[in-house]
Amino acid sequence: MPQSVIVLGGGIIGLSCAFEAARRGMRVTLIEPAALGGQASGAAAGMLAPYSENTEQPDSFFQLCLHSLRHFPEWIAAVEELSGLSAEWVRSGSINVFMHEADLLPIQSRLRWQNEWGADAQLIDAAQLRMLEPRLAQSAVAGIFTPHESHVYAPKLVTALEAACLKLGVTILLQAGEVDEVAVHPSGGVTVRAKALEQPVHADRVVVSAGAWSGAYERWFGLSIPVHPIRGQICSFEHPGGEVRHMVFSSQAYWVGKRNNRLVCGASEDVAGFQTHVTERGIGRLIRSSNKLFPFLEGKETAHRWAGLRPATRDGQPLLGKVEGMPAVIMAAGHYRNGILLSPVTAFIVADLLEGKPSELPLQSFDPNRFTPIPYRRRFV
Repeated sequence: MPQSVIVLGGGIIGLSCAFEAARRGMRVTLIEPAALGGQASGAAAGMLAPYSENTEQPDSFFQLCLHSLRHFPEWIAAVEELSGLSAEWVRSGSINVFMHEADLLPIQSRLRWQNEWGADAQLIDAAQLRMLEPRLAQSAVAGIFTPHESHVYAPKLVTALEAACLKLGVTILLQAGEVDEVAVHPSGGVTVRAKALEQPVHADRVVVSAGAWSGAYERWFGLSIPVHPIRGQICSFEHPGGEVRHMVFSSQAYWVGKRNNRLVCGASEDVAGFQTHVTERGIGRLIRSSNKLFPFLEGKETAHRWAGLRPATRDGQPLLGKVEGMPAVIMAAGHYRNGILLSPVTAFIVADLLEGKPSELPLQSFDPNRFTPIPYRRRFV
């Protein structure tokens, strides 16, 4: 009989892990307390931009992101083929814009190491910048053009993954409410009980991918899971196709043009617990940045404003791997603002762990056991 797996959490990471595990022949049940893709996945611009978002050094996290980017073509193809739906993957390339000459001083070092890792990035002057993005402000002095970065439409990727999972036979339990207990049995197997489930769910293994709520599970595993929510506020403007052609990054915000004629601008971040309402202060900062970089947006009303909770860890690294002493439990959480980008590689790593295969990548930096254990909490029932 094939291995059975429970996936806790129905964001982009949970759906991706369920999809890959099912693709490898496992029997998968996904349990989501509310609705699919409702938090970090919903507050995402869908950027696949490891070079633009990791500018300091090629550390293990950058390498994880780059590995995932390189697997995106076949990953998207598999999801779209099975689901029959498009995730609107747009290979736009990206431009990092600089407003002052002084900003260019550290750029050569960044270009050097990123190009050694396949960025094919180039420094462009003001004239080249406006050839690529004619609507940019005249005050922009230069930019970095990175051709291999791209983006997907996150809500459609969530929908496509859901459909693909269902095609593969994944059982998806929505509106399950708060999980009351995760019972890990010393003889093997896991039982999950939740408020709105008619009966407990049993499986051989469990994958915790509960986003900003992952810390709630530490009481069952005797493990510190320091994942906390960061509210990401985001807005969009009406955007006729082609007005902004690339993903554009500045030191203050980013802009991504979508096929639904919306220009997404994000993200204002703050610590607000589990509150998901938007604030005038947060959205106001995005509007001011938009007016400065794209003068054609001056005075234009936002078409939509929203927020979601991004799961951040204490050291900024995700939790990927088995829980020490509890081989039935795998963590896949704390991806912060990179959940969309890291969905393929996380799914591959989790599926390899479920199959007992060694990972292609070094995972020491992402070891879920790296924080202080909680020895007084029960570990088995």
